[in-house]
Amino acid sequence: MKKLKLRNGSGAGENGNRNGIFSRSGRLAILTALLMIISTGVSIAHCDTMDGPVIKDAKLALDGSNINYALKWVQEADEPELREAFALTLKVRKLGPDAQTLADRYFFDTLVRLHRNGEGVGFTGVKPAGTPVDERILAADRAIEAGSLTPLAGKVPEEKKHELHILFDRVLALKNFDINNVRAGREYVAAYVSFFKFAEGEEHAHAESHSESAAAAAPATGHKH
Repeated sequence: MKKLKLRNGSGAGENGNRNGIFSRSGRLAILTALLMIISTGVSIAHCDTMDGPVIKDAKLALDGSNINYALKWVQEADEPELREAFALTLKVRKLGPDAQTLADRYFFDTLVRLHRNGEGVGFTGVKPAGTPVDERILAADRAIEAGSLTPLAGKVPEEKKHELHILFDRVLALKNFDINNVRAGREYVAAYVSFFKFAEGEEHAHAESHSESAAAAAPATGHKH
């Protein structure tokens, strides 16, 4: 009986140790997964956050009753769905403050979903304002606003500066497009996205091929960032 108790006690200890190890390793695995999700989110959050350029244009579209602010973010094939959502949103938001909040959110979600789908990325919802964004993305935005790459100083390897300048110059060359020229808007978005992807660390070959395919597809399907 004593031996049995010892074995049982030893087994319980082993189980306890295994449970303890599993608990620690489990927590570590969960923490690692969360960190991966967060780091991945940082790299893609720019266009699917309430602070991002897509939602900013969505608000301009609704406030000015001009869908062209938003159309440049989706492919031509997705225009009918976005136009339908836009028309419904404008109609419903007139019913009151609460209705406007819900209708606007519906339009935001639809626009970002179509935009992300056009990139070949699944829609995971619009992230709230204040969502962390990679500092290189923020610096790239400031660079476009300032018309200078100074905000990106020290954030891009020296050997990539030449390619960065090429992509940046294309963005600036296309920046002042007529908002009602959707094709021109999509060409700008394609250049904008290629610049941002490269600033974040993607290779030039990818950014360049993406920009070229998007520009070539602009008359028919719009950008494919």
